[in-house]
Amino acid sequence: MDYECQCSDVSNRRPNAILFNILSRSHSGEPSRRTPSYSPSNRCHCETRRTVRLRTPGDTCSLASSVLVKTICFMKSLPAFQQLPAKDQLLLLQNCWTPLFLLGLAQERVAFEVEDTPAPSMLKQILLNHQDAQEQPREQPTLAGVQKLKSCLKRFWSLDLSPKEYAYLKGTIIFNPDVPGLRAALFVEGLQQEAQLALQEVLHLLHPEDQGRFARLLLAASSLKTITPALITELFFRPIISQVHLLDLLTDMLFSR
Repeated sequence: MDYECQCSDVSNRRPNAILFNILSRSHSGEPSRRTPSYSPSNRCHCETRRTVRLRTPGDTCSLASSVLVKTICFMKSLPAFQQLPAKDQLLLLQNCWTPLFLLGLAQERVAFEVEDTPAPSMLKQILLNHQDAQEQPREQPTLAGVQKLKSCLKRFWSLDLSPKEYAYLKGTIIFNPDVPGLRAALFVEGLQQEAQLALQEVLHLLHPEDQGRFARLLLAASSLKTITPALITELFFRPIISQVHLLDLLTDMLFSR
């Protein structure tokens, strides 16, 4: 018989499945499901979906917070950004804060490790399964998501960008004319073109022999969009902001004087 992953039907289980299995075992005197033997041919493929947390949240969250503050300060320091309508500034912030933060992590060379999230108690699992159906559960960091994030960081570390390369690359990300709802989309498009031209000029000075570096940088930057804001929020900031919405904090930081 082919091995069936025991993780595959978690979302289809009844709300009281945990309690039901406990009672079934106590009455039957034997496990309600046979425990499979693991081998390379029948190993569970759900390992990368394991939920994880920071191994050293105190130190890592502090570093991440510092990077986030520098990210918002960088945006506020751009005169062209300050000239945009407040609504456009907010839309661009919502669109770009995650890739900008990741560039900050790469530039600061912030390394971190994760560990498995401890399983909740049996009672907590039962209560969580009976929570209000209208309440949207938060996305929990997974091993797969963290591995993708680390892959992005390592990609930038291998490129070994200079401070000017990071600065102009950030400009190409901030000024994205494709963000829906922008009132000054044409102006933003012009700013993005200026940032790209400045980046090309810097690359010509620093790496005149590397004609493909500009394309590689833009490709690496596009990979940052595969990292969700929810992953960043839950992994780096949920331990310190609790139930507060991170975007609300970012908005306050952006428009504070």
